[in-house]
Amino acid sequence: MNAVASSSGTQNGSSGKKSKTNVEMEEADQVVNKNKRHRKDKPWDTDDIDHWHIEPMPQPDPLSHKPFLEESSFALLFPKYREPYLRSVWSSITTALQSHGLACELDLVQGKMTVKTTRKTWDPYIVFKGRDLLKLLARGVNAPQALKVLQDDIACDVIKIGGLVRNKERFVKRRQRLVGPNGSTLKAIELLTECYVLVQGNTVSAMGTFKGLKEVRRIVIDCMNNIHPIYRIKELMIKRELAKDPKLVNENWDRFLPKFQRRHLKTSEKTAKKNAVLEKKAQAQQAAAENPNAIPLPPVPTTAAKKKTYTPFPPPQQPSKLDLQMASGEYFLKPKEREVIEKRKREERQAAKAEERRATREEAFIPPPEHVEASVAEKKMKKKKRKLEEE
Repeated sequence: MNAVASSSGTQNGSSGKKSKTNVEMEEADQVVNKNKRHRKDKPWDTDDIDHWHIEPMPQPDPLSHKPFLEESSFALLFPKYREPYLRSVWSSITTALQSHGLACELDLVQGKMTVKTTRKTWDPYIVFKGRDLLKLLARGVNAPQALKVLQDDIACDVIKIGGLVRNKERFVKRRQRLVGPNGSTLKAIELLTECYVLVQGNTVSAMGTFKGLKEVRRIVIDCMNNIHPIYRIKELMIKRELAKDPKLVNENWDRFLPKFQRRHLKTSEKTAKKNAVLEKKAQAQQAAAENPNAIPLPPVPTTAAKKKTYTPFPPPQQPSKLDLQMASGEYFLKPKEREVIEKRKREERQAAKAEERRATREEAFIPPPEHVEASVAEKKMKKKKRKLEEE
């Protein structure tokens, strides 16, 4: 009996294990994404909840308020040229921070600004807002505009663009694209993203909502990667119009957005494209040669450079700057004499350039040649001369 019972027990246990493994396999088949396998249903998280809504935090009653256990502080450095402006507006900044329960210090010796909590501080996150305020002031934002970052619905983002482009001239040109002619591109970005944007030095400072700051960062980084801001501006304009249509609010907008292709081709792609054009022209000329009545095509212009003759010898070494100075005798002059000569050359170049500019300015004031008709007496004299010449 015991043997039978044990055997039946093992059979039931094995069948139970098999059923468990089958259930686990079915559950594993249902879960597609591994990142979401530990997620659980949240019945309290319904669609009518606005996750972007920020709950206000009013000032508590002074009697019931309890101070923080420890003091939090942030210190930031500021450039030397911002010192006069910060000294002039520091009183207003101190007053604004005191209304939120924060204290601030301006150290002109070390070039440092400090913000810290006090016993009156009730909002634990306001010290981060104060840090952002000092960061914006150091980056050139005016005090009235920078003080808006203390509001709950406004955040800031300082985008570092100095290390995104290696070439200095290319960096300056791409940074100028963000501003545009007379600041038109920057104004369009501010209107579409509802953010304040300031381009200065190696950073771009932005203030606004979280969604707007995300778009601004995308536009700035794409511009530094040689994608013109006008493409992103056009995309934002289309999205704004689509958001107004209630039928398209919850649909995918990819079919409405423009697809921009890069015009810059690789060297291999350019060569392949050029070979395809040449092959097409050759086929057309061959077909024309087979048909005598066809109109002959003009020859295809070739842009190939002339074949250079190979020489195993390197090119002759060019004289250096010191060699030229020794040949002209300038190298043996005293430093003062050399400065006098350089100053004289510089003045001559400046005088020639000034004369050229003056001539171009005075061209607009030169009157055109006037055509004056000859008088009656002059006409008679001309007739007499003609008669005398004929005789």
